[in-house]
Amino acid sequence: MADVYRWRLAPDGLATRRQLRALGLRPGGQDVVAELHRPRRRKAPLVAYLYRVDRAKPVRPMTPARTAALAAAMWARRTCPSCRTDVGYCIPRSLGMCVTCHDAPSA
Repeated sequence: MADVYRWRLAPDGLATRRQLRALGLRPGGQDVVAELHRPRRRKAPLVAYLYRVDRAKPVRPMTPARTAALAAAMWARRTCPSCRTDVGYCIPRSLGMCVTCHDAPSA
């Protein structure tokens, strides 16, 4: 079982995935070393998993293929299925189309 620390009481040398990413690192296959619990009222505590910073590896660099795949995915999220135009923002999943098509009166 991993060690459990309360919110803001984790020792130095441990970090969450987000903290590692901010440092340009990734867990690199290492197991979770500890858990960080943040208590909440009337609910189960929020849990964050901690990894050792000294065992973390550098983030892999973006390749041209990954950059192209990310650009294609973002283009698909910005393209309205109704009017087939790139609206310049990510289309809300709740609407399923751009705001202009959603607000237009249906004939």
